[in-house]
Amino acid sequence: MLYVFGFESIGVVVSDLYFVDPDPGPGQEGAERGVRLEVRMLERGELRGSIYSAQPIAGGRPIWRGDLLESVAGIPGSHDRTHHHPRFTGWEPGHRQFVEELSVDPLGWVAARLGDLDGLLAEGGVAPTEIDPRDGADLRSAVPEIVESIRRLLERVRAGELAQPPAEGAASARVGWL
Repeated sequence: MLYVFGFESIGVVVSDLYFVDPDPGPGQEGAERGVRLEVRMLERGELRGSIYSAQPIAGGRPIWRGDLLESVAGIPGSHDRTHHHPRFTGWEPGHRQFVEELSVDPLGWVAARLGDLDGLLAEGGVAPTEIDPRDGADLRSAVPEIVESIRRLLERVRAGELAQPPAEGAASARVGWL
């Protein structure tokens, strides 16, 4: 499932995720599942027909990523793999950053991070001039709705409805929109 919250120049995308790293770091072995969210640039394409035609929209380059993941073999609610990626190089995320506050209160921590777009941009190395000046306030206003969508997705992951493994076992897997 994919949620997209779009503003003038940025968007927040949220999806369930099932993930198996073929070359995991120490302590990161085994399948993970949960919710991934990203702050991304949004790109509005030219109309491809009349003024009534559908508007092409693309989720562009990533700025920040939060992974509210847990090991499949672990205890639901443990947040044992919950981390974030404050910086991207092109489309590649930097190393996983584990923050105790993120694991203790993932939704509260994410809400605070999304409420500080200027901080996310600075940490991600994105110039504020690349973003529409209205986006910070618009994103802050939408944080409760975004966090509620994350909460609902986490509930459905823990209920076994979402973030399911591929049909056959795999040494590497990435199932989900993000």
